[in-house]
Amino acid sequence: MKTTDKHNETIAKMTFASVYPHYITKIEKKGRTINELHEVIEWLTGYNKVEIQQLIDQKVTFEMFFKNAKLNSNAHLIKGVICGYRIEDIDNELTKQVRYLDKLIDELARGRKMEKILRVNKTNTK
Repeated sequence: MKTTDKHNETIAKMTFASVYPHYITKIEKKGRTINELHEVIEWLTGYNKVEIQQLIDQKVTFEMFFKNAKLNSNAHLIKGVICGYRIEDIDNELTKQVRYLDKLIDELARGRKMEKILRVNKTNTK
């Protein structure tokens, strides 16, 4: 499924603060913790717990959220389908980054082991 310009613009203008409570609900329903959620967000973006809270308080858009993030060098290893889109086929970089985050949170909620979520193995490290 190809993303449209309108879809990409909608995602860019969405605030991280508006989606964050949904992330918490999703992972807690499945017995995961907010600390695990923060670990996943930090791995992908470089933002620590304090910075995440500041971004929520400032109501930054996903555009600003990812513009200032230090995307993990192994983020390209995040593959698969999320929200009906195959991540590898998304051509808009921001939309792809948001879907990376969605995919990691989905994996967390599904009970995947943290080392798998964070793409850690013998040949690739954090």
